[in-house]
Amino acid sequence: MPELNYWCELAWLPPGEVVAGVLVRVSGSRIAEITPGMADPPAGAVRLGGLTVPGLANAHSHAFHRALRGVTQREKGSFWTWREQMYGVAATLDPDSYLRLARATFAEMALAGVTSVGEFHYLHHGPGGRPYDDPNVMGHALVQAAREAGLRIALLDACYLSGGFGTPLAGTQLRFGDGDADRWAVRVEALAAAYRGAQDVEIGVAVHSVRAVPSEQMPTVSRFSHQHALPMHVHVSEQRAENAACVEMYAASPVQVLSEHDVLGPRSTAVHATHVSDVDIALLGQSGTRVCMCPTTERDLADGIGPARTMAEAGSPITLGSDSHAVIDLFEEARAVELDERLATERRGHWTAAELLQAATAAGHASLGFPDAGTLVPGAWADLVSVRLDSVRTAGASRSGAAETVVFAATAADVHSVVSGGRHVVAEGRHVLGDVGALLGEAIAEARGESA
Repeated sequence: MPELNYWCELAWLPPGEVVAGVLVRVSGSRIAEITPGMADPPAGAVRLGGLTVPGLANAHSHAFHRALRGVTQREKGSFWTWREQMYGVAATLDPDSYLRLARATFAEMALAGVTSVGEFHYLHHGPGGRPYDDPNVMGHALVQAAREAGLRIALLDACYLSGGFGTPLAGTQLRFGDGDADRWAVRVEALAAAYRGAQDVEIGVAVHSVRAVPSEQMPTVSRFSHQHALPMHVHVSEQRAENAACVEMYAASPVQVLSEHDVLGPRSTAVHATHVSDVDIALLGQSGTRVCMCPTTERDLADGIGPARTMAEAGSPITLGSDSHAVIDLFEEARAVELDERLATERRGHWTAAELLQAATAAGHASLGFPDAGTLVPGAWADLVSVRLDSVRTAGASRSGAAETVVFAATAADVHSVVSGGRHVVAEGRHVLGDVGALLGEAIAEARGESA
């Protein structure tokens, strides 16, 4: 890619300062130079109005869940009844339809300012659990989808071996399993080999959850992570029922089980951590395990409100994800971390806008294996997300309050330009793939079995 210059009306630069008139020189996929204090754009520079922030990281995604938006609101139920509807969508997908749905979903993320996605991938095999000729074809579809949508991807390949504590896989769940962790590792080794050397793809691993991976199988996954220096993610304590069943099975909490089997650590991310004890928080923090909060999904599924501030102060960096894609809006996820804590504590001011932007950018990218992204400095990935400050939501923003306006008032609809790895994938609010709404409509109808 050639060298390009972008002039930012305002830019959020380290260590968290809004600076006016910032020229960003991009060479290939990286930032080559940053020059602040330029009152006017030089000739040939692309003008980026509003506030430009680093690319956002969606640290926890299940792409196919996008087909559930709106549908699951028809019931009065729980996480467990929602899960049955999710299985219904999973049952319909094949590599081609998964590619179309994921590509449209990732394009929606790009429109929202996301430049890296952590795709928590467990839909591995064909109906009945029969492997495809290429047992990683569904993973390859996700990588292709991300590339076409303009995102980097951490494909977090999940080990998923049981339908619950002591319960074998059944029905659609058979598509998720490899039989045991050793066979999972053989498949993932081949997947990792296919992308070795790729700068835009990180193959990571996941223990789906303590209910889906028996404790004796967990060390195989953690060893794989350690041997290959890969990120490792795991669903943790999303539901009280999960905690109770875990205690009944192991006489220990999910966090304690994961700690005992070497799943926690600085390359690990615990997703949700909604119902955690003081002991759990200490184990997460002392191990340096990150915690990914997914507030829009956690409230949609009536999970509860996790103690994000307490976990951060204990040593767990906070990241953000849109998970089931009830909405795809990282600004909404960021402010919900603060606003939900206000509801839980009846106090304001737990998180600053800068801290929440850090969670949405640098911390999230690092959790996905892209530590050189999420900050506007020379050498970093050239990810520039520009947010309008003149929309009905953001009008009246001052330079000093621009970050607060973006975090606490802007929505994904205010993102007008996205440069991802040096590629200008969104300009004037339009994605290079064209009408993303139409792409989503067609792919979702197919996934729901509604297409002709």
